[in-house]
Amino acid sequence: MNLDPRSIPYRLLQQGGSVVLVLVFVVFGPAASEGGPVGLAIGLGLAVLLLAAVTGWQVAYYRRYEYELTPDTFDITSGVLSRRRREIPYTRIQNVDIAQNPVQRLLDIAEVRLETAGGGESEARLRYVAATEARRLQDEVGRRKRAVATEAATRSEGAEAAVAGEPGSRPSGVAGEPAEAVVPDSEELFALQNEELWVLGAVTADLRLLGVLATIAPFVAPAILEDLDPGLNLLLVGGAVLGLVALVGAWLASGIYAILRYYGFRLVRRGDELRYERGLLQQYSGSIPLEKIQTVSLAENVLARQLGYASVNIGTAGYAPGQTQGQRVQSAVPIAKRDRALSLARQVEPFGELTFERPPKRARLRYVVRYGLVVLGLVGLLGAGHLATDALPWWPAGVLGLALVPPAAHLKWANLGYHIGDEHVVTRHGFWVRQTTVVPYHRVQTVVRSRTVFQRRRDLGTLVVDTASGGGLRGSDAVALDLDAGRAATLLETVAARLQGALADQRARPRRESEAVG
Repeated sequence: MNLDPRSIPYRLLQQGGSVVLVLVFVVFGPAASEGGPVGLAIGLGLAVLLLAAVTGWQVAYYRRYEYELTPDTFDITSGVLSRRRREIPYTRIQNVDIAQNPVQRLLDIAEVRLETAGGGESEARLRYVAATEARRLQDEVGRRKRAVATEAATRSEGAEAAVAGEPGSRPSGVAGEPAEAVVPDSEELFALQNEELWVLGAVTADLRLLGVLATIAPFVAPAILEDLDPGLNLLLVGGAVLGLVALVGAWLASGIYAILRYYGFRLVRRGDELRYERGLLQQYSGSIPLEKIQTVSLAENVLARQLGYASVNIGTAGYAPGQTQGQRVQSAVPIAKRDRALSLARQVEPFGELTFERPPKRARLRYVVRYGLVVLGLVGLLGAGHLATDALPWWPAGVLGLALVPPAAHLKWANLGYHIGDEHVVTRHGFWVRQTTVVPYHRVQTVVRSRTVFQRRRDLGTLVVDTASGGGLRGSDAVALDLDAGRAATLLETVAARLQGALADQRARPRRESEAVG
């Protein structure tokens, strides 16, 4: 099978900017302008040849790009001059995602991305096929994955039966074809309502945009400050105004981006995978295999928490589109009432009621000291700035920030905790964005206990429960901060022991199910 013919004009349109620049230089460049009519004719001739070459290349790319679904692999042959053939086993394919921007929707074409484990980029991208063909490929690859898995399980049961001296059943289906798998029904788990979409935009504040605004500020600030009353302290007033504008601008920009990104969000469970659709301008349709889910987490920033909302994120063993190592987290529910979000999280990973144990109170004293030193350091910088410029006579007032230190330390301590269940370990941390991470024991890769020099002084330690989703403190792993050092050591042994028990239970489960059927 080939790509859609409409991909040819679209790729030409993608290259339009660079092609136009070259054409302008060829037609109106020095050689054409100084050569008179002959030079202009030569320039036009070269432009026609350039357009013909680019068009010919895109036609050749279309004709020589082929893909095929075989019984066991997704095969792709591509390359205009140098041919390349890839055979991607269905067992390695984790996600089949579909992306469409407004122009692609107008042409009714889509990009199909095949995501596999072990790499930060898509294994293959089909640019571009018809939108109906993209959805067919997404469904067909999922069906064949299930068929291959069913056939492998049947062969394994037959081999075990043969070893035990029992007659094993032969896999059904034609030789060379995977056993047929039943196409599962779809069950809608979540659909984002308009009210929730507006709440999402209101509570989304991506302060990383402040970095962009800080880059622009040096070019904009002088013009703004010139219009202020010279009698005012320009550094004080101008800095406060620009800071407020930057905060509001970052808030609005991140809110609008969230609305555009999650417009029309739907989450559907289909067999052994989750399917999601989202996006207003750039539309995505993706899949999350349940077997690749490592962690489930609830995220609540301070605004959403006050309104009673939370989001549900899923950490996977593979890579989502546009992600790199340590960022393997996908949104399962962008925002919902907390009780509803908790219920949806339990549908993905069934865990019981959570009761959190907080770190010892001496950890709170550690935060008081840390934040107090930060405030005093800022006051010292303001004082140095006053001595250098004589522009900050109010700098001693900065010590008033010390009044905020105790409540800030308490809020940080109050939002920490951990829960050790029969089948899951759960941790919670963060005030501005509180994250509650649920990890089933059989997904644990390693358990790490660490102690910084400052923690050792307070007899504290941190426990990190590492999974295949990776990430540590900044990723989707479960992190229990500032525990009692002895308690952290005990928890390490507990989680490690329950990991071994969970793995042994998984190995014994197929035998128990086989005996129950027999």
